Amino acid sequence: MKQKIQPFILALIVCLISFSSFAQEQYQSSLPRWVSDKGYWVLESNIHHPLDHIILFYNNDNTLIYKETVSGVRINPAKKKTRIKLKRALDAALIAWEKNKVPGENKEYVSSVLR
Repeated sequence: MKQKIQPFILALIVCLISFSSFAQEQYQSSLPRWVSDKGYWVLESNIHHPLDHIILFYNNDNTLIYKETVSGVRINPAKKKTRIKLKRALDAALIAWEKNKVPGENKEYVSSVLR
C-alpha cells in the first residue's frame, strides 16, 4: 500500500512547487506606479539645509541625463505623491535627452511638477 501512495505524494509535491513558482513570477513583475522602467532618480539633500535639494536623473544605462537644483521647497521622497511627480519629471527629462543626447541642467522639470 505504501508503494502506491509514495509516487502519488511525490507527484503532488512537484505540482505544488511548480504552481507556487508561477505565482511568484507574476507577483514580481508588477511595479508600483511611481517606478519608471526607463530610468531612475536620486535625491540629494543636506540635514542642515532642508530646503535645498539636488535631483539627478539617470537612464537604465546609469548615464546622467539631467540635474536640477531646487531651493525653497521641502521634498519628502517617502510620500507616494512626490514619487509620482518625480517620475513625471524623469519622463520629461528622458524625452528631452533622447532628442540631443546631452545632459541637461536646471530646465525646471522638477520645479514645474512639484508646485
